[in-house]
Amino acid sequence: MNTPLELRPTLPDEQLNSVIKIAILAVGGQGGGVLTSWIESLARNQGYAAQATSVAGVAQRTGATIYYIEMAPLGSAMPVFSLAPAAGDIDIMIAAEMMEAGRAIMRGFVTPDRTTLIASTHRTLALSEKMAPGDGIASSDEVRAAAEIAADQLILFDMEQLAIDNGSVISSALFGALAGSGALPFARAGFEEAIRASGKGVDASLRAFGAAYARAQSDTDAAPAASPVTRAEQSGEQITSQITSGPKDLLKQWQEFEDEARSLPCPQMALSGLRKVVGFQDLAYGRSYLDHLSAFAQQDQGDGRLAEAAAKHIANAMCYVLCAMCYVLCAMCYVLCAMCYVL
Repeated sequence: MNTPLELRPTLPDEQLNSVIKIAILAVGGQGGGVLTSWIESLARNQGYAAQATSVAGVAQRTGATIYYIEMAPLGSAMPVFSLAPAAGDIDIMIAAEMMEAGRAIMRGFVTPDRTTLIASTHRTLALSEKMAPGDGIASSDEVRAAAEIAADQLILFDMEQLAIDNGSVISSALFGALAGSGALPFARAGFEEAIRASGKGVDASLRAFGAAYARAQSDTDAAPAASPVTRAEQSGEQITSQITSGPKDLLKQWQEFEDEARSLPCPQMALSGLRKVVGFQDLAYGRSYLDHLSAFAQQDQGDGRLAEAAAKHIANAMCYVLCAMCYVLCAMCYVLCAMCYVL
């Protein structure tokens, strides 16, 4: 017969309470990997054991990459760290965009008993928002309201614009906000040393870091998140003034396209659509856009509503329907490759 085992209760491991858990949500181009390496370097320079992992997202803003860092003071034994974040078990949540903060809250990564939430209030529209025939933009105000309830400590401001103003990228501002929050037991000098050790864009990164550090400590941000709609309502001159350099022949052609768009019954929306499709492909694609739009503009009754609707939906269709077709084609290629391997 089997002898029953005598089970004795054990005290919880106190070392578990010393593990600091940080999750970062960022998309391509926001420097999430750089931010993760800075935090990991910072922890190790301060005598902590640290581990960083990541789960890649999907292109075209259908998913963010999740970076996860665990750190703990070095002791007699090396700690065993987890490979992925768990709901209700995050000390610091960093979101590089407002909707990513909302997704973090929905997934349970932000809890009022422990989580410091650091998020930029700017918007980078998701593919689903851009493809919507009407106004598909999600509400930043709702995310802000949820964050105020869900987080133990909340730091929200436009870190993207702050970084741009200082000639850097948002990862530097997020790192500065993290330092300014006081959520990590490290001095400011340690954060700055991690940036210097990277050896790339140090001066600009330190400027953005310092500005975000001061902003996080002042805790004076009470303004609502910047709305993408406000940017879309800019005048045509403001929208197109960003294009100021390039080959002379291409600039001349672009100027001609601008003039043509301004002559339509919906100049503001036409210029926005033109900029979108040219940015998506090239000037030849912009020429095709104006040709399609002009056909509808000729049928406008004079109030501009038909032309404005056409300008918006033709641009969306030319950019994002094509993206969807590319995804389908890629999926078909994967299936064909799999069949070839099987055969």
